[in-house]
Amino acid sequence: MTDPDLYQLDPKPPVPILPGVVIVREAAHSTIDALAAEMFIHANNCARAYGEFHMALSGGSTPVPLYERLMIDPALRDFPWEKSHIWIVDERRVPFDDARSNFKAINEILGDHSGIPAANVHPIFAMSEDADTAYELQLRQVLGKRERGQERLDFMMLGMGSDGHTASLFPHSPALGIDDRAQSPRALPRLVRINSGPNVTPPDRVTMTFDMINASRFVAVLATGAAKRATIERVAAGVGASCGTGPGGAPIGPAPSGEAIAELPILGVRPVAGVLRWYLDHDACASPAPGA
Repeated sequence: MTDPDLYQLDPKPPVPILPGVVIVREAAHSTIDALAAEMFIHANNCARAYGEFHMALSGGSTPVPLYERLMIDPALRDFPWEKSHIWIVDERRVPFDDARSNFKAINEILGDHSGIPAANVHPIFAMSEDADTAYELQLRQVLGKRERGQERLDFMMLGMGSDGHTASLFPHSPALGIDDRAQSPRALPRLVRINSGPNVTPPDRVTMTFDMINASRFVAVLATGAAKRATIERVAAGVGASCGTGPGGAPIGPAPSGEAIAELPILGVRPVAGVLRWYLDHDACASPAPGA
């Protein structure tokens, strides 16, 4: 059962209205504490209920303290690594020994030290010409072996850039797939795509798509630090008064337009039958009004 203290919000600054449950802690390390505890509970619940726990992890500097916490915190010692699978949310098209490789950082912290079976760690072979279709096929094959109705990822770990990108879904980039369904309504959804072009921060990327992200059972967005404050304010403005939250924090109201998602891709994260939770620190939230 989830620890209710995870959802005790600090009184200041004001908690932004975002499409999902918003969890705020005073400092980044406390935000990591809350997310690590949630992840631990969710992993054990899924391992007991389904026999496996499938998580997709993002790279970058923001989640590294979370991955390190999973390795060093005695309270997390019973994480079900032997029943876990690690997938990579997105990858730069660089070799695995390149310092920019997301897999390199994740594997050095978790793959090498957690005791997870090597076969349960799934890198993206991003240098391959068919990197996107090969990874999508692997996802469909592995998740397709799960019980009917459970063929999805259990946990999706996302970050958010100052431009509003998440995974490697950059503003106005091809992998957003804004017009895909309109052009081919009968086509299977694309779960992984190569993203390239002038709107993609080099090097080119391979990334999970919104169809993959939004099918997940639990989506966590980690955003800490003052550098994320303006973007959080943009997200809150993009949600608007017409969209609130229902039971469990599920978004209600109309979905953002394709144009809005193209401008601010994080708005495209709206789990279809899952939970969305934001993990913020005070620095990422707007400053309180004078005298508050």
